[in-house]
Amino acid sequence: MPAPQSLAELEADVARDLTLTAHPANPWLEPKTSGGQPVLDCLIIGAGQCGLAVAHALRRDRVDNILVLDRAPHGREGPWATYARMHNLRSWKTQIGPDLKLPALCYQAWHEAQWGAADFAAMPWIPKQKWHDYLLWFRRITGIPVRNGVAASAITPARTDDSMPCLRIATSEGDLLARKVVLATGQEGIGRWWMPEFVAALPPALRAHAAEEIDFAALRGKVVAVLGAGASAFDNAAVALEQGAAEVHLFCRRSDPIVVQPYRWLTFAGFLRHMHQMPDAWRWRFMAKILGMREGFAQDTYDRARRFPNFTMHVGRPWTGARAEGGRATLATPRGDFAADFLICGTGVRMDPRLVPELVHCAENVAQWQDRYTPPPEEADARLGDFPYLAEDSSFIEKRPGETPWIRDIHLFGIGTSLSFGPAGSSINAMSISAPRVAAGVTRGLFEADLPRLWQSLNDYDIKQVELDWSRIAAE
Repeated sequence: MPAPQSLAELEADVARDLTLTAHPANPWLEPKTSGGQPVLDCLIIGAGQCGLAVAHALRRDRVDNILVLDRAPHGREGPWATYARMHNLRSWKTQIGPDLKLPALCYQAWHEAQWGAADFAAMPWIPKQKWHDYLLWFRRITGIPVRNGVAASAITPARTDDSMPCLRIATSEGDLLARKVVLATGQEGIGRWWMPEFVAALPPALRAHAAEEIDFAALRGKVVAVLGAGASAFDNAAVALEQGAAEVHLFCRRSDPIVVQPYRWLTFAGFLRHMHQMPDAWRWRFMAKILGMREGFAQDTYDRARRFPNFTMHVGRPWTGARAEGGRATLATPRGDFAADFLICGTGVRMDPRLVPELVHCAENVAQWQDRYTPPPEEADARLGDFPYLAEDSSFIEKRPGETPWIRDIHLFGIGTSLSFGPAGSSINAMSISAPRVAAGVTRGLFEADLPRLWQSLNDYDIKQVELDWSRIAAE
């Protein structure tokens, strides 16, 4: 079949592919209510690429009674229009993601339908803005139901009218009920953006995390210090330079910055599909190595900053303290103090379920790796011990069995899954394997809870597929 020559032709192909692969054709779930209020089969919190991928996987399995919530307005979901300050994605341009291996839905098909195959071939990386536009198109063309501008908060247990367990989710627009919940809130999903406490204690006018909104224009003519040597730290350093900062200094605690990207190594089916099935010791060993290397910066990310003569990278020079003096920040380092007008921390996320609004009634009973596995001393890392220890279907497990059994109906799909599954919810390249796995966990729970009804349905099933001609049948 010839490749589509326009977006309209591609969209016709998508509609045809979705129809051809819609199996089973008949719905297998029955609507539920609680106190007369409709109960969703699944509520997905987060309408970024993770939430869209899981929603797409569920709809392909005929779980249609779903809703995706996002607190951001339409077009501002996820990082791409907010704190992602790179020019290009760092994954290969041939990656597949939320399309779940449906060719007409993949990024390359969308790109070529508008700008041609030659343009795609000449493009080294996917521009960030085009990936963002692709996700908005993906959401529209798949018909995933999304409600923007709605913030979710506390989840508590509830019951349907036929006494089946479900969940009550408080939102900014009132309570919702759902049999399953997927937390697809990305990087921040199971903790908080983190910076050293001595930096957080400074006046807000002197510091920001790389994930915050930053008025870079206000940094023109100023001295900016950036903590961290990962990709995000370099992105923020580059934007400050492009906006006219007088000097930008990037501080790396390592003497040898990480220039290897481990996420390139692990993009193969064995790791992505089966890492979560390996013994804890191996899961910890692999992911401690990978997470310890962080997300290495790419050549174009580095070149974007170093082309400015007023950029300096300091290696082997961590920040050990900070104080406000004369309207500036003075940093303590092993090589002496350093004064700057503004500090940016590219220091990532720390896991802490107690900080997640949705988990306020169960956070203390969410099992973490430190509760289930003790690594050998040479592999110990308290930061990694805070990651949630997840079930095989990516749902939460109780720390103390019996206290909050309903958390098994809450599934996680974001960076917090990394220690249990590898980069399942933090990597576009992993989505074609990881999103269907989360969806399968949801459908398994829905099916298991429905076993009595389905058993009765089987016994009541009497639709004949053959009309026998008894005049031609010999019977004793």
